[in-house]
Amino acid sequence: MSLLLISVYRSRKRDEMYLYVPKASGLTGVPAPLLELFGVPVHVMDIPLKPGRDLARVGGEKLREEIDRNGYYLQMPPPKEDYLLDLYNPDDNKYRDLP
Repeated sequence: MSLLLISVYRSRKRDEMYLYVPKASGLTGVPAPLLELFGVPVHVMDIPLKPGRDLARVGGEKLREEIDRNGYYLQMPPPKEDYLLDLYNPDDNKYRDLP
């Protein structure tokens, strides 16, 4: 495996959604429907992907495989924790019986 220079873009429409693409080809390999869903991409950074290097939410090998296969890698936002969802639930009846 050789060094691969990657550009990272974040979505303006959805927090914590990122696109990883080869810097050389840019966003040309990303399908138009995905770009429409993603919104206007905001360039975050360029990083070298070295063999054996993992990123925060994706392993380096998986990232490289997806980019080789599709021309991009889409990182979806992490799932919300159940306890955080309760913060937005207006029904607080389940807490009425607590001492």
